[in-house]
Amino acid sequence: MEKPSVTKRKRLKIRARRVLTRRVLPFVAALFLATPMASPVSKSLAHATDVPAKMPSPKAMQAAFFDQELHDLYRDLKVEQQGLNYSVFEKAMTGYLNLEKEGKLGDKKLLTVIDFDLPSTEKRLWVLDLASKQVVFHTLVAHGHNSGENVATNFSNENESNMSSLGFYVTQSEYNGKHGRSLKLQGVDEGYNTNAMMRSVVMHGADYVSEEFIRQYGRLGRSLGCPALPMDQYAQIIDAVGNGTCLFLNGNDASYSSKYLNQDVAMNTLLANNS
Repeated sequence: MEKPSVTKRKRLKIRARRVLTRRVLPFVAALFLATPMASPVSKSLAHATDVPAKMPSPKAMQAAFFDQELHDLYRDLKVEQQGLNYSVFEKAMTGYLNLEKEGKLGDKKLLTVIDFDLPSTEKRLWVLDLASKQVVFHTLVAHGHNSGENVATNFSNENESNMSSLGFYVTQSEYNGKHGRSLKLQGVDEGYNTNAMMRSVVMHGADYVSEEFIRQYGRLGRSLGCPALPMDQYAQIIDAVGNGTCLFLNGNDASYSSKYLNQDVAMNTLLANNS
């Protein structure tokens, strides 16, 4: 990808600063206006304690802007009511913006979030349209056989582990395999999901992902590590998210880390997008 010229980079930085000033300063000013004035003191003490308040640093202003934008988007999407925790959403958005900055995503403004902190009996997959601020799909999704029963607690990047793999993925092309239409997933988190292609960890439909299966067995069926989808929705989901969109698979693993959770990169990308 061709690098922007020095002049263009300067212009982008200036535009980003203007956006930051326009969007964040009113917020900061409101905080100052909301702060009550100190009670009257004697003249001798007044001069000693009359220290002007410090304006927040540009980085603090950026962080405030980033936090406010994400909270606004979270509210507009109305996903809290559907069980998507804000901390999971924030991580997913941070990774999305990092991947966008690296040019790894296509033109679709879609983000798919799977939260394996939730049991398989709950709808724990969301496809979010970030441009229209709408939830496109909210449905069931299976985890790997060896990741756990109703709740996924174990994750692996190893071949034949039959476990789900945490982290960020970029969707690739589809193909017809043993499960019919399937969507290839490229794992981009080194050590956590980069063997996904070799393991054939893909999105596909499965008859064990249904409310009927839950009623019969008390949980969903399990895959060999694939995020398997309901048969009545998998084709539409593959159509929507294929070819260069971001998938984030969250789970309860304290050891998980990712270079794509760089908040500074995410903040700068969001500022550039809003300039």
